[in-house]
Amino acid sequence: MFRYSDEVIEEVKSSNDIVDVISQYVTLKRSGRNFFGLCPFHKEKSPSFSVSPDKQIFHCFGCGVGGNVIHFVSKIENISFMETMEMLANRAGITLPTLNNNEDDKTLHLKSRVYEINAAVAEFYHENLYKPTSKLAQEYVKKRRLDNKTLKAFSIGYSGNYDDTYKFLKDKGFTDEEILASCLVSRGKNGGFIDKFRNRLMFPIKDVRDRVIAFGGRVLDDSKPKYINSPENIVYSKGRHLFGLNVAKKSDCKKILIVEGYMDTISLYQRGITNVVASLGTALTEAQGRLLRRSCEQVILGYDADGAGQAAIIRGMDILQDLGCDIRVLQIQGAKDPDEFVVKYGPDKFKYYIMQDYLYLKEYAKVFAIGVAKAKTLETANLFAKYIAVMNGELDVHSGYMGKFNVSQEEIDDMKPSLDNLSYTSYMLRVAYEEGEAEILAAILSCAYSYEVIAKKIVENNPNSINDEFYGDWIKGYASNEYASGNIILIETMNQLTKDYTEKQIQHLIDIFVVCSRYELAFWQMSWDKSC
Repeated sequence: MFRYSDEVIEEVKSSNDIVDVISQYVTLKRSGRNFFGLCPFHKEKSPSFSVSPDKQIFHCFGCGVGGNVIHFVSKIENISFMETMEMLANRAGITLPTLNNNEDDKTLHLKSRVYEINAAVAEFYHENLYKPTSKLAQEYVKKRRLDNKTLKAFSIGYSGNYDDTYKFLKDKGFTDEEILASCLVSRGKNGGFIDKFRNRLMFPIKDVRDRVIAFGGRVLDDSKPKYINSPENIVYSKGRHLFGLNVAKKSDCKKILIVEGYMDTISLYQRGITNVVASLGTALTEAQGRLLRRSCEQVILGYDADGAGQAAIIRGMDILQDLGCDIRVLQIQGAKDPDEFVVKYGPDKFKYYIMQDYLYLKEYAKVFAIGVAKAKTLETANLFAKYIAVMNGELDVHSGYMGKFNVSQEEIDDMKPSLDNLSYTSYMLRVAYEEGEAEILAAILSCAYSYEVIAKKIVENNPNSINDEFYGDWIKGYASNEYASGNIILIETMNQLTKDYTEKQIQHLIDIFVVCSRYELAFWQMSWDKSC
């Protein structure tokens, strides 16, 4: 039997520190010379799983399992020795010697061919989606508002008729044995071959190494079942993978939202929420929990609001808590799942608000610039000038969100201010041109102060909102002490400028503030209604 030399095996072991590797799966705490944690191979409440950095071995005093870093990875990933060597070598940047074909390499060779089949078929389905014969699939994609970027990110495709996949693979030179091992094709009663997926929208399932390992297919009419999935096979074990994790990891986020299905994941990604995965069913497994544990710092359970979804949340919490994960539960009101909620309540509305507010801030800055010119003292002029710099920071936040929404410069240039936006800014500019520094401050304060009040109210209702992966930057900025201190200076300056004002003059300032506040309310309502 062919095996790697002792020198090669030792190089792979010595290049992968066992504490570093196991820490990706288990929360370890140092105790003396060793590290301890909860064993990932059996249920326990007290840590009996020991890792020795000196000896580079692990041992569980509860279930007795132990060994070196290769043994650990092979067992926890449920992969062969050869696959473990490849995985650890890739991690350490080591090039392994090429194995010769032999009797023990047959299974490994077959797995490699199935990976090749899956990759080829995923590309085949994706190209099919754009053909004139795929009209139903194109209509469905359009209905769900999936753009080309999303279709490409998830390699979404369309399967053909009776035996299109089989014919494609035979033309590519794959054998019947290899094709059947992929479980994309089966034998019919007459001995012929028939595709498992026919006339369905196709979702390739990829592992964290971006390899296609299986497929899910959705019907495009009312026939049943709505979804069918690849059965477990030589490269696919359903409970060991998460749909979309290969995409979510690219967002470099610390939190991952887990939902139930393919379209939940894809629709949320389409709407700017890229840190989302699906559990390929409602039952989260321990293996999936370990994947999440090493992929992020916090797991957010976002299963459907029905009975099955709530039961899945309870089970998921039990599994994730045992693994030492930081867990949050997404509370959904007014919708059956996260996708429906986002469709109804955001972030499309937020995108519209961000773009309109970006246009607004540019005009708002002009009001401050006029204030600089009209200021009667150097102190007031400096105040107006300082606030222009503050708004540059606000514009940076808005630019960041437009990046998240993939808004192009062309889209920004083509965006026109809404009627509410135009009315608001026109009124403030009129005040700025026609009146004095105190009146300009009255017009400015409505927007400046209301944003502070709104952001702080959000934090009061939900203290963790400042850490929200999506909205956190906006909330944090306007709820900050730095932003509040700017408003204090504006108010103090207003008080100083108006200390000798008559009752009539004060009432005029109040009128300006109230008008701008009404415009401010109309602006928020415009964003909610997405009216132009």
